[in-house]
Amino acid sequence: MKRTASHYATVRLITIWLVLAALIGIGAPPATAADLKPGTHAGTLQGALYRIDIPANWNGDLVMVMHGYQPVGAPIKTPMTAADATSIFLKQGYAVAQSQYASQGWAVGDAIADNERLRQYFIHTFARPAHTYIYGFSLGGLEVAASIERYQHVYAGALITCGATVSTPDIVSRAIVTPLVAFDALIPGVLPDLAAPDSPRFIPPAVFAKALQAHPKEAAILEKRLQETPETLPTLSLYYMTLREFEQRAGGMPVDNRKTLYHGFGDDDAFNRNVHRYAGSPAAMAYASRNVTLTGRINVPLVMQWNAFDQTIPARFHSVYPDQVRASGNGKLLTVLAPVGNGHCNFTEEQTSAAFNTLVSKVDSGAH
Repeated sequence: MKRTASHYATVRLITIWLVLAALIGIGAPPATAADLKPGTHAGTLQGALYRIDIPANWNGDLVMVMHGYQPVGAPIKTPMTAADATSIFLKQGYAVAQSQYASQGWAVGDAIADNERLRQYFIHTFARPAHTYIYGFSLGGLEVAASIERYQHVYAGALITCGATVSTPDIVSRAIVTPLVAFDALIPGVLPDLAAPDSPRFIPPAVFAKALQAHPKEAAILEKRLQETPETLPTLSLYYMTLREFEQRAGGMPVDNRKTLYHGFGDDDAFNRNVHRYAGSPAAMAYASRNVTLTGRINVPLVMQWNAFDQTIPARFHSVYPDQVRASGNGKLLTVLAPVGNGHCNFTEEQTSAAFNTLVSKVDSGAH
């Protein structure tokens, strides 16, 4: 039988399609428990440690977990240590995949890319889940929100607890730089120039605590305005360390406060005269916008919950992303659970499990 040019072209197209289908999983049926070997599978993907945990009673679904902020230089174990919530999902029959990320600190850009790379690795190496959920806590909440906005039609639903779900330019400005310049204006002589390359990378909490104890009036102003307590206000040390790491990552000061009018710090006129003004680095501010700016445009159910008192992510930031989601016309996809407990990410297993079950119920009910 004579083969025509069109025949060979057709064969070539079919071959290419089959190769692509094998690579991206087109047409792959939902996985079953028989497809996966139970246990922990760990390794490295493009410089990022990962772990995948598969229960013996795997239900065919996958949960991607995105962890919170890790200071640069924090010890990392090999294989990667599982997030606390991992056992909650495993007990319910879900496979769990999580990345350590290729860097520490404000690793939002790495986190989003590494998480997506790991999700695809799970599909190509093991099987295509029937449903894929995504869960993040603390800074991982920002990364989850960005992921469901960026990778639409990938996840069945998302859960965020104690999340820093504020666009990076805003959270760096309002939750990090504002408390630091306020402390400096009210209690001068403790902090160095926040934008100077040679300023120390870390100032111990005890330094802040000592200064606050010596200036009780000013400390009371900061506590009220920043929604802190005398015990938690030394978390300014964390804000300082985060800013210094972010500056190194972004290449300069990511905030320009030369025209910012501050309020709520006592005598506003005097405060605005005394506050240190910084000219932001254009490159650093652009980096902050890229990593990342949220829009609220989601297309899957999202469940969010915070602690009633959270010294790291104060209540004044809790409504920011829910308001964005509603303003984008996606309020029907959003469930904000009542806050519980005190502390940062201080949830019991039962509370986290209940929040996740709320999400699964929303997905099962077709809440889109």
